[in-house]
Amino acid sequence: MITMSHSAAIGAEAHAAPKAKARNLSLDRARTFLTLVVLLHHAVIPYTYFGHTDPASWIGFDIVVLATDSFFMAMFFFLSGLFTWPGIARKAPSVFLRDRLLRLGLPFAIAALTVIPLAYYAIALRANPELNFAAFWWKTITVGPWPSGPIWFVWVLLAFDLTASLLYRVSAHLVDPGNRVSLRGFDQPFVFWLMLAVVSIIVYVPVLLYFGGSRWFESGPFSVQASRILLYFAYFFIGVSVGAANFDRGILSAEGQLPKSRWTWVIVTLIPYCLMWVMIYIKREVLGNPDPQPHWYQAIYGTFFVLFSCSILLAILAFFLHQKSPGPNLLDRMQADAYGMFLVHYPIALWIQYALFDYTLPAIVKAAIGFVLTVILSWGLTAALRKIPGASHVL
Repeated sequence: MITMSHSAAIGAEAHAAPKAKARNLSLDRARTFLTLVVLLHHAVIPYTYFGHTDPASWIGFDIVVLATDSFFMAMFFFLSGLFTWPGIARKAPSVFLRDRLLRLGLPFAIAALTVIPLAYYAIALRANPELNFAAFWWKTITVGPWPSGPIWFVWVLLAFDLTASLLYRVSAHLVDPGNRVSLRGFDQPFVFWLMLAVVSIIVYVPVLLYFGGSRWFESGPFSVQASRILLYFAYFFIGVSVGAANFDRGILSAEGQLPKSRWTWVIVTLIPYCLMWVMIYIKREVLGNPDPQPHWYQAIYGTFFVLFSCSILLAILAFFLHQKSPGPNLLDRMQADAYGMFLVHYPIALWIQYALFDYTLPAIVKAAIGFVLTVILSWGLTAALRKIPGASHVL
């Protein structure tokens, strides 16, 4: 237990300049696991009701995609924020900007010009088999549309990092309230969950009602889902707050209550997830798939969406914090290449799906082939790219 004197000492330390932290094995594994979830998401989505672009389908993949789409990008932003405040504190603004541009800006620019056109050419070729890639590439970057695919995350994270840097210059204590809630989460994870849920509902549901769920802000390769941009920033900034100080004595402590109550959080996660499916049933079978959806429906569904996202975040982290194995396991071996796999996997996934399209195989078989090959090929490609001099500083 944290005594009153210990809590006071922790509170005082929260106002000190953040220090650089050693790598956290649990969080590294959670981040790499999320990368694999992204690859799985893109491997199965053609075989779902949501993104039915292949003749084969399986309802089990709808169950997977509803879950993944409802949490994994928000969780990526949360994890990305954890070590941001210490990084800002120990670097001059120009150095921080240079490092972020190198790590995020440069990969985004390269991927937008190469990876994304290669990926979407597979889709365009299905509609027009005679289409030349050079013509498709030129039209993409000049006339458009120029979709960003999954790499939208990279430029948005860069924007969030730069925003955090400006906020730090305003006051290094802006994160103190969130950090104090994180410290309470050592013994009371529900308090942290409640903060995350309340903030998420406030920043997400009204925006969802205004823009709807399908609106995207788009300008060239820069795109982001309109209803979720504030939600993502909330997760990012709360992650910043958690990681600002006393990291090992807050909600993400391996000795705290969160990993001890991991199965409770599984149950908490399943409740809003099941309620989301109830709302989907109502939309399809009772309301007849109206477009646009009634505001009352969006508000209720959006609330369940938020509660699921908050709950599964803590459930996944609880299990990784509970792991005692020193490794190295598969996630540990993949960790250094995980970011590169995220960047390069999309054309690999789409071209495998293109190759499998005309085969009359069950959806499970197609998805399994696609997922395994996407993991192997994107991992191998990243490992090869990282051998280029200087590439490891970017990938």
